[in-house]
Amino acid sequence: MSRNLQLTLVVIGVAAVAIFTLLLVNRPADPEAAPAEPGPLPAGLLVREDSHQLSTAADGKVTLVEFLDFECEACGAVYPAMEQLRADYDGRINYVVRYFPVPSHRNADLAARAAEAAAAQGKFEQMYQALFDNQQAWGEKQESQEAVFLDYARAIGLDIERFQADLNSPATAARVKKDWNDGLAVGVEGTPTFFLNGKKFVPDSYQHLTDAIDTALAK
Repeated sequence: MSRNLQLTLVVIGVAAVAIFTLLLVNRPADPEAAPAEPGPLPAGLLVREDSHQLSTAADGKVTLVEFLDFECEACGAVYPAMEQLRADYDGRINYVVRYFPVPSHRNADLAARAAEAAAAQGKFEQMYQALFDNQQAWGEKQESQEAVFLDYARAIGLDIERFQADLNSPATAARVKKDWNDGLAVGVEGTPTFFLNGKKFVPDSYQHLTDAIDTALAK
């Protein structure tokens, strides 16, 4: 093996560890969040009929739910791994994302509403990707990033007047708040938080996550 290839593999390994270290230690807590109650989770709180499902499996054997904040650095760090997971398990798992905008992030709620407004025009996935792909450009800003999100809406071909109306509508805000409330109810305290087949799951590496999924698929 060449020295350059060895160095490349080391860099990839370090990056993977760093991503899941962020997942474990960079989880912004919220004072309103309540710890999960013991016992089974309340039915219907993890996945609702209107929850956004980015990957679908016909057998429904494995469902991975992520509560996320588009402005959260840990969510942004894990995002490439989740895109890889979607590719690796295409058609084999259900992958559902739920909104959990942390109040300390100035534009997190606005970003969630932007994703929901895009969903109203059938383009949730495109806005989801635009927000994470460009997180470093708009995240951690104290001023509103609405103009930036309007640019993303234009880029993915949305009706801008409708998008802006939906972005600022009480119904969209209520939809995001419903996810937030469900998150609190199931014990979400920070982002990202994962649930695998109804149980909270904290992966410490991509391999840990895929091993758990493979085990669930094999049952």
